[in-house]
Amino acid sequence: MGEQGLADVAARLYALPFDDFVAARTAAAKDAAAAKEQGTLAAEVRSLPKPSVAAWAVNMLAARRPGILRELAGLGTAMRAAQSSLDAAELRRLGHVRRQLLGSAVKAAREVAEQQGRKISGAIAAEVEATLRAATADAGAAAAMQSGRLLRGLSADGVDVVDLSGAVALPGLVIAAEAEPVRPGSAGKAARTGTVAGSGTAAEKAAEQPRLRAVRQEPRPSTPSVLERARTLLKDAEDAAAAAAQESRQQEEELAGSMALATELADAVRTLREQLAEREQELKAARKRRELAAARAQQAARAAAKARRTEDLARERVLRLGDTPR
Repeated sequence: MGEQGLADVAARLYALPFDDFVAARTAAAKDAAAAKEQGTLAAEVRSLPKPSVAAWAVNMLAARRPGILRELAGLGTAMRAAQSSLDAAELRRLGHVRRQLLGSAVKAAREVAEQQGRKISGAIAAEVEATLRAATADAGAAAAMQSGRLLRGLSADGVDVVDLSGAVALPGLVIAAEAEPVRPGSAGKAARTGTVAGSGTAAEKAAEQPRLRAVRQEPRPSTPSVLERARTLLKDAEDAAAAAAQESRQQEEELAGSMALATELADAVRTLREQLAEREQELKAARKRRELAAARAQQAARAAAKARRTEDLARERVLRLGDTPR
């Protein structure tokens, strides 16, 4: 099966829950070793790296919500076109669209990851957002994410292409193209640029380590478009900082409220404990009074019984004396 067999195994492994990867990789390597016709497949399977948590979350989107990654790739294409034409208004509009799309994409990544048994922390969510943002900056990054075999988080500074070295498993199988479908007759040109999957041997691909750069039809943006992109990134950063400041204020208010409530409850508990101690003393005194009253009642009952007996004896004597002749 060769390279295609390895790609099939990798596609299955990188779509698994995060904690299942190592055991599944070991089992797949054993299965490949048992099939002698597989050749070096077992060793290649064992060498497949485990992704970081952030990369795994993006892989979950590729496996279960691929439309989100396609949207990001298409948005990146539109943003690069706006840069090329120096359309500042369109860049601002697309920057607003990107902020909304990234927010919903991170939320979807959290949901999908939780469905697969792993919650995403705030720090990991920030890395996922930076990685998804890179998909709008570079078509090669978008292709790497859509492959579903991402190994680490990505980042883009808004000027250079994204560094994809060691970022994806089996990089030679990733077609780094723009979001639009490849037109008839373009396969030859793509092959000459080294972007068509399946060309050459696995060893040649590993030696070449392709950078997965996008096939760009337009020249690099001139200085004004770089400035516009920097302004867009600045606006993103300002919005993120404002949102973080608002969240911080809300958390501080919640903390202050929680501290006030805790103080109030502590005072109430202290008062109740004091009242409880007083009531316990009162209860102890009441029990003593009850015991004393019970003892006195018992003595009174014995005295009353004795008095009744004395009365009976006196009455009998009177009766006897009354019956005796004088």
